[in-house]
Amino acid sequence: MALRDGRLLPVGVAATLAALVAVFYYPVGSVLLSAVYDGAQFTLSPVRSVVGDPFYHELFAFTAYQALLSTVASVVVGLPGAYLLARFEFPGRRFVRSVTILPFVLPSIMVAVGFLAMFGRTGLVNDVLGAAGLGPVELTFTLEIIVLAHAFYNAPLVTRLVTAAWESVDPARVETARTLGASPFRAFYDVILPQLLPALLTASVLTFVFTFMSFPIVLALGGLELATVEVWLFARVQSLALAEAATLGAIETALSLGLIYVYLRFEATQLNARGESRGRARIPLVAGPRSLVDPKRLALFAYAGAALMLFVGPLVSLVVESVTTPGGQFTLGYYEFLLAQQASTTAGTVRPLPAITNSLLFGAGALVLALPMGVVVSVVATRDSRGSRLSEALLTAPLAVSGIVLGLGMLRTLVFGTTLFGYRLTVTGPVAIVAAHAVAAYPFVSRNVTPALGSIDDRLVDAARALGADRTTALLDIELPLVVPALIAGAAFAFAISVGEFDSTVLLAEGVDSATMPVALERYTGNRSLGPNLGPATAMGTVLLAVTTVSFVLIDRVGRGWAQ
Repeated sequence: MALRDGRLLPVGVAATLAALVAVFYYPVGSVLLSAVYDGAQFTLSPVRSVVGDPFYHELFAFTAYQALLSTVASVVVGLPGAYLLARFEFPGRRFVRSVTILPFVLPSIMVAVGFLAMFGRTGLVNDVLGAAGLGPVELTFTLEIIVLAHAFYNAPLVTRLVTAAWESVDPARVETARTLGASPFRAFYDVILPQLLPALLTASVLTFVFTFMSFPIVLALGGLELATVEVWLFARVQSLALAEAATLGAIETALSLGLIYVYLRFEATQLNARGESRGRARIPLVAGPRSLVDPKRLALFAYAGAALMLFVGPLVSLVVESVTTPGGQFTLGYYEFLLAQQASTTAGTVRPLPAITNSLLFGAGALVLALPMGVVVSVVATRDSRGSRLSEALLTAPLAVSGIVLGLGMLRTLVFGTTLFGYRLTVTGPVAIVAAHAVAAYPFVSRNVTPALGSIDDRLVDAARALGADRTTALLDIELPLVVPALIAGAAFAFAISVGEFDSTVLLAEGVDSATMPVALERYTGNRSLGPNLGPATAMGTVLLAVTTVSFVLIDRVGRGWAQ
């Protein structure tokens, strides 16, 4: 009966905020404060030392430069895809559109190893070029491969956002422009492009933020030679230069929060100015023999082939390279190496089976925390009550903070211990990892649940309230049962995000006993990810790909079967 007295929602909001204060605001706040406090003494000397150092000028400049290049590449790759999905009808279109969200689920360290397997010195591309008598292409540890990997993750974001905007373009305005004599290009430039710009700019700002804070991609594909702020921050933590690392983290967090604020203000302005439209009808991509020689469609076919190579190639290369030698011969030696690592008693050895077990257990624990947290955020986001916007902002703040900063904060406070009311409190690495994973995963629950809750007919809830149900009862008996598919999808995404999380885990894992699959994969990759180290890395990456995929599908299928 306690759940039916109308107090569950306020209690849920309070519990979520309390959890975030303990495992997010307090740790991250400690990082920010340590940049301006030396003990109890306020000081700006750490900030001055970083701001005044030419090395850090170059570091921040390069980080922004690679983020800008990655944003441009993501737009160049994603924009034609948006045009294809918005303007043309073809078999599998709905499936292609739905999978544009999947790159966000794939572990980034695994994708990085996939790009090494594809473009490395002994990778799949060079194997094909060698068979054709052509020279090798050397892209490993270059800016180009980092930009390509960032486009793998962020071009689908551009495609997804711009497709929705393109589908809502008012066809009457386009037809009016053509009737008045405008050419197709002029009609696009004067009518369509202004309606696409808000979504395009939104996607660009988000892409810049994501690539500015990118860590595993740059770590694996660039190393310290092409280090960004995140990679150098990680290196400072490894060197136990915690004060310097905290100062870097504070400056980076301030910059990312500023960019997120600009994005949110811009998005709110555009949403207020956006109207409704019935959209333009899509045309068949293949409409008779003549369409097969149409230059526009030929260009789209070429784009589809290049996009398929970019998005599928690294994953295929990962699997292929895990069972082939540098000479192209079939082998299971790399998987035998993993078995040998499992049987090894050498200190410091990362064994595959405990890493798999840890990933699954941490994922289950994170899911138990992330699912109710995500639901609470979604309920707050769909309420128009006083203070709901502020509460939503407070509950979604983790989106603007990198995993390295969160991991550093947890390391300094929860793992190393903190004094509260005269007692020294510490948590173990696994507990901190589960908490960090939950913080990273619950936004994906809310992203799935919020639109579903917002689409429920208000009359259903109003009818329940009129019959005497309080808000909590209406939520439990009416709203949540109607959004079970969204809850299941959010749970699948949250679990997959936890299994693939690397940024905070690599800092919080205590030795090898709490290592996860992404951490093990980074260890197997080695310093240069080439030669003998690449094979074991691709084998471990293939295992990670299989576990992530199977877990995602199982949660989705079992959850939907239970719901029915």
